[in-house]
Amino acid sequence: MVRWLPWGVDAFARARAENRPVLLSITTVWCEACQEMYRTSFADPLVAAVINDHFVPVRVDADRRPDISERYTLGAWPTTAFLTADGDVIGGGTFIERARMPSILERVAEAFTKRRAELTAAGAVATPRAPRASPPRIDLAAQIFETFDRVHGGFGHEPKFPLTSPIDLALARHRGDGDEMMAQIVEATLDAMGWGGLYDEVDGGFYRCALRRDWQEPRYEKLLDVNANLLRTYVDALATLRAARYGERAADIVRYVQTWLADPVDGGWSSSQGADRDYYTAAFDARRARAAPPVDHVLYVSANARMISAALRAAEVLDDTALGEFALKSLERLAVACYRPGEGIAHCLDVTPSIRGLLDDQVAMAGALLDAHEATGNIVYEMMAQELAHFAIRVMWDDQGGGFFDRAVVEPGELVGRMRERVKPFAANCEAARVLKRLATAKGDHDFGARAAATLEAVELSAWQQGPLAADYLLALRS
Repeated sequence: MVRWLPWGVDAFARARAENRPVLLSITTVWCEACQEMYRTSFADPLVAAVINDHFVPVRVDADRRPDISERYTLGAWPTTAFLTADGDVIGGGTFIERARMPSILERVAEAFTKRRAELTAAGAVATPRAPRASPPRIDLAAQIFETFDRVHGGFGHEPKFPLTSPIDLALARHRGDGDEMMAQIVEATLDAMGWGGLYDEVDGGFYRCALRRDWQEPRYEKLLDVNANLLRTYVDALATLRAARYGERAADIVRYVQTWLADPVDGGWSSSQGADRDYYTAAFDARRARAAPPVDHVLYVSANARMISAALRAAEVLDDTALGEFALKSLERLAVACYRPGEGIAHCLDVTPSIRGLLDDQVAMAGALLDAHEATGNIVYEMMAQELAHFAIRVMWDDQGGGFFDRAVVEPGELVGRMRERVKPFAANCEAARVLKRLATAKGDHDFGARAAATLEAVELSAWQQGPLAADYLLALRS
């Protein structure tokens, strides 16, 4: 078997001492292809022997370490990357079949042995930054809605993901301007997703994405954050468009997450349920005779925070008191277990240690706390949201360019390769700007308002490269 090591300077020091390349495998618990690669390619004794003899193998869970995944994932999971001892990428890809793996490993090992200095130098060359330029002379909203699929609904082509921010933007424009075309875009998309191949009619809940443009051939894993975002959007569509079917679909999402992912005793939701094509394509009676796909019981803060916000909104619109109470219980559990004064909120709640200081966690949790304050009037929630915002500003703010880096300074034991880079994530900065605006309004704090404006200015140019997800930027501007 492959003798996997965790990410850290020790693994890379060993690679340097033994003159070996690093084989970095980035996976997730719920990814069907990831699990298949470990059952086949990495389980092959020949493959394992080559890896153990000629590489330093490092394995990373992308859910537990999104900061590493952000910097090293090569397009999709699983990622199989080959690195130098300095952490620079010299090659790689995604899924590698067992039959191809031995020859690929041998070629990489041989090339590294013969051309180590050349490969190391090539990997160390920094990718040049694109020069700053003025935004294109085109309306950003028009650019977003040009990606709308007029035939099948949704945005973009295949694979088709249930992107909610452009739907939310269309809802906002319909509410604000009475634009009926925006309402048609919302209805076409929500109907196609909610009554097509992306939705599980038996257990409820949405799959992660569909391989085909018409929402067929879904990838069967179910993720908490996907269902949280869709719950919020279906509830908002119900409130805006007064279409009862969206309330019914929202209630079905609640049924799924409360049945399969919720911890009914202590609160909180598990992060995902794995993919199993045979299970999900079975009829009702046949499905009940099979073992259900496994659930990853780790409670990730950002996904839970978004579900808390969605559940509070759903409780209000659907008049579901029990759901609102469960959302608050979940919020309290995570706040007590994961928050440390002066250190922000941890990334997850599990039996193993969790990293701290990720921007997405601070922002999502602050948003959930503000939603809880609006729902209850409890000032403590607002005060804690303010504290998380201050923490993010203190340790992640970019003093030169404005906006937030994705995490606090990396621990010395992890300071390898691309982990030295400070990344400014687009979506998390847009969400941070919305939270800061809410705090500025609630607290009358000019600094929060000024930082919200500076954050949006910092990501303005990158919005033009985000496709339909540029909607996050326009939603933050409108908030």
